[in-house]
Amino acid sequence: MEVFNNPILITGYSGFIGNNLVHHLQSNNYTDLSFLGRTTQPNWNQLSNVDDYKTIIHLSGLAHDLKKTSTEKDYFDANFELTKKLFDLFLLAESTDTFIFVSTVAVKNKVETIFVEEDSTNPETFYGKSKLKAEEYILSNLPLNKKVLILRPTMVYGIGNKGNLNLLYAFVKNGIPYPLGAFNNERSFLYVENFCFIIKEIIENKNIDSGIYHLADDDTMSTQQLIKLIGTSLDKKNSILKVPKIMITFIAKIGNILPLPINSERLEKMTENFIVSNNKIKKSINKNLPFTSIEGWNKTLASFKK
Repeated sequence: MEVFNNPILITGYSGFIGNNLVHHLQSNNYTDLSFLGRTTQPNWNQLSNVDDYKTIIHLSGLAHDLKKTSTEKDYFDANFELTKKLFDLFLLAESTDTFIFVSTVAVKNKVETIFVEEDSTNPETFYGKSKLKAEEYILSNLPLNKKVLILRPTMVYGIGNKGNLNLLYAFVKNGIPYPLGAFNNERSFLYVENFCFIIKEIIENKNIDSGIYHLADDDTMSTQQLIKLIGTSLDKKNSILKVPKIMITFIAKIGNILPLPINSERLEKMTENFIVSNNKIKKSINKNLPFTSIEGWNKTLASFKK
């Protein structure tokens, strides 16, 4: 069995995606992995050079803050300043030849049709704005003799990460009718094992060009489809109500003030259309993704029972 002795530095390894990526690489015989944890840990300040590594995978950062306690400065310090610091060290390193920056599709606020890499960006959140600023800094300093990839995954799901799915699951499990049937939407998601597969292919395939790549499953999924999948996993009948949109929107606004299960931000995430193309990355790695979205969701939902 082949052992890959490719020294890799992974930042943000302690998060949901990072944990899955480390396990995936270790299970594929990557033996020389080093880690940096959360952005607040002292070892970030102690990092002086990265010459010991061939590849840097930069996952660490500040994502959506559902508790609304993070400031604009918090986002830009975590997502831009630390990325800039690490990228500058990468540029100076003689032996480090690949930098993988995990950004986000949140650099685009609204998607009219299908979001492709060449489209303009218009982030509205501090999260999206800080990630875009990091992207712009990287793209303005691309080295000729190294590989730099900016990856924009859509929402990543999988075993160990429930997010808004937890709310949908509770509706079905407790026999509560889902009230958002009046909203029809299609969204792209990314199963975490597909993400890990793509990262491994990027590490091993030296012919992939530097640039921006969108990451998503092949198939989209609507919220109502997810409700049905949850019902099937629980052997429960689905009940979907078509409450008028104006009433739901009003309740969500109240949820912005009071601790209700839904607020305006969560409503938008659960009902908006956001379709992302993965054609560029699939063409570059020249392989199909190992899991369909149905397979990914079924594995994720099965884990809820444990």
